[in-house]
Amino acid sequence: MEKKRVVSGMRPSGKLHLGHLVGALQNWKKLQGSHQCFFFVADWHALTSEYADTAQVKEFVQEIAIDWLSTGIDPDLATLFIQSQVPEHAELHLLLSMITPLPWLERNPTYKEQLQEVTTRDLSTYGFLGYPVLQAADILIYKAHYVPVGVDQMPHIELTREIARRFNSLYGETLVVPEGMLTQFPKVPGVDGRKMSKSYQNFILLSNSPEEIRAKVKPMVTDPARARRNDPGNPERCPVFDLHKIFTPSGEHGEIIQGCRTAGIGCLDCKEVLLGYLLGAVEEIYARRQKLAKDPGRIEEILREGSRKAQREAALTLSQIKEAIRI
Repeated sequence: MEKKRVVSGMRPSGKLHLGHLVGALQNWKKLQGSHQCFFFVADWHALTSEYADTAQVKEFVQEIAIDWLSTGIDPDLATLFIQSQVPEHAELHLLLSMITPLPWLERNPTYKEQLQEVTTRDLSTYGFLGYPVLQAADILIYKAHYVPVGVDQMPHIELTREIARRFNSLYGETLVVPEGMLTQFPKVPGVDGRKMSKSYQNFILLSNSPEEIRAKVKPMVTDPARARRNDPGNPERCPVFDLHKIFTPSGEHGEIIQGCRTAGIGCLDCKEVLLGYLLGAVEEIYARRQKLAKDPGRIEEILREGSRKAQREAALTLSQIKEAIRI
């Protein structure tokens, strides 16, 4: 039986952090063994908000690819490519934009939220309003069955499904209607307690050394009720315990909870336990990354070959789409 297809991508905004590892890459690694996977660097998507400063886009494409490979994403099992190297994405984006009602885009919660919250860039552009259509093209051009995403991306997947259904109703059953595949840990806390994000500068990079990780975790915020060592705390209000849930074996959670609630352990003790498991989880990634970063030619060749393979698949779908539209 032919494997089901999975498509996912990341914008090249710099080196990846623990949130990317837990929220996406660990899931990608599992999926590549059981599904036909297409993973792409979404450099066109970067232009929807960073169009005024593109100086580092090429560098960031390379950095993302290094992070992918260092975490175990295997080019022999998955197709790794660059979005802009497959022009069929742009052509399908154009065709889908012809049938996508404007209110579908204007009601997008991410669009409205970003317009209100982002004050350092002008996002009142056609490209930013229409990027969910480009995202739909990224997915539908490969006839993907599943798209692994966080819960905040589910509205975009639903819009992709609506666009696919509208296309099929107009021109016949041509496109696969994909399903969202939620990740296990949709939110990874940063060192300040908020969601780990480059926007907040509260991240732990996959390229950070063990010493750098330790320096970031040691001052990490905890339950504000634990002002002193003897104050009891509530683990459910502590970002450090949120990281324990991800990296520390579940069999040890009970001891940590008990120690926190009774002040049997201090916050520094708790962080030391976390660091033991966190560093163990990323030490191999860090070592592989150091080695891969010394061979940029290999990274470029992997992305070139992946882009050629992706384009062959995209061209087949686009040919069927044009035949359905009769152009």
